[in-house]
Amino acid sequence: MADHAAKAALFDALAECAKALANGRRAELIDVLAQGERSVEDLALEIDQTVANTSQHLQRLLRAGLVRTRRGGTRIFYELSSPLVSTLWRTMRRVAEEHVEGLEQLAAAYVGDRSGLDTMTRDELRERLRAGDVVVLDVRPSAEYSAGHIRGAFSVPIGDLRARLEDIDSGARVVAYCRGSYCVYADEAVRLLNEAGRDAARLEDGFPEWASARLPVARGV
Repeated sequence: MADHAAKAALFDALAECAKALANGRRAELIDVLAQGERSVEDLALEIDQTVANTSQHLQRLLRAGLVRTRRGGTRIFYELSSPLVSTLWRTMRRVAEEHVEGLEQLAAAYVGDRSGLDTMTRDELRERLRAGDVVVLDVRPSAEYSAGHIRGAFSVPIGDLRARLEDIDSGARVVAYCRGSYCVYADEAVRLLNEAGRDAARLEDGFPEWASARLPVARGV
């Protein structure tokens, strides 16, 4: 006869991952860490929380086995414990997009109207990169670019783009990308480039999806 207490303990343990992600700030931390390793201080800035609050959220994710740490001098750095965590986050997001009522309206309120923005699929971008007739801009923070980026992309953090417009070939087709479907950096980049008279589009999603599809990536500067 089955041990009901053991079964309950097993399913409680399996639910720990879900419980750890059952908080918006912790989900946001996973979204940022899907781009690569970051320090506690950087993560606090990214999610607009104090270092103390961010550390508490990270400790909860650590206890659930979703992240791991390393010490670099006086700083603590966090990263996802395995690629499976990124897969879990993308799957959870897709389920929510399909089944959570009102999510589309919430997303639209956050990212704004994208109807006027040209987009490019991953397959289209891969072909354009092979042909060498496109300039690809990674507009995420430079630390995320160093952790991993689309092979052939240039790092131009969104805050630097306006000052570096003259460095971008004015006759080239430009594609900007960032963290994924809920990241607005690429949207901002395309709007700025369009205003400057450039032919620009945003990648349909972001770097994590590109890497997950086993398309060419590079690391370092």
